[in-house]
Amino acid sequence: MAIQRMDNVLIVVEDLDAVIAFFVELGMELEGKGPLDWPGAERVIGLEDVRQDIAMLRIPGGPGRVELAKFHRPKAITPEPKDAPANTLGIRRVMFAVDDIEDVIARLRAHGAELVGELEQYENIYRLCYVRGPEGIVVGLAEQLGAS
Repeated sequence: MAIQRMDNVLIVVEDLDAVIAFFVELGMELEGKGPLDWPGAERVIGLEDVRQDIAMLRIPGGPGRVELAKFHRPKAITPEPKDAPANTLGIRRVMFAVDDIEDVIARLRAHGAELVGELEQYENIYRLCYVRGPEGIVVGLAEQLGAS
């Protein structure tokens, strides 16, 4: 048996609307938003008495999705340190290929995003950077310059 695809990445957030706006500005489309009323979810995630709202965003014309969850009950737990550096264990970022990296950075800055480090060029192939958005979410951006 083989993996068929990667379906989505879950990000737990406090301000669902702000994070949705950030990802929509990045170029994703909001597929749906609302309360998760499926009782089986509690059994899947291993928590009891759950009340949460979720949003699903998709890459237009592509297979990738980002799922956002705002927990009303039980309360979400804040990791320490809040803005963990790149060498912290666990998932640190999600990478997106973009057409115009400088345009994307400028648009995301309107949503409070800042560069983590610097915008750099890898040979004549990519321009790359990490951007920290709302709630400390880090996304990587890659603009392809030439054939890899």
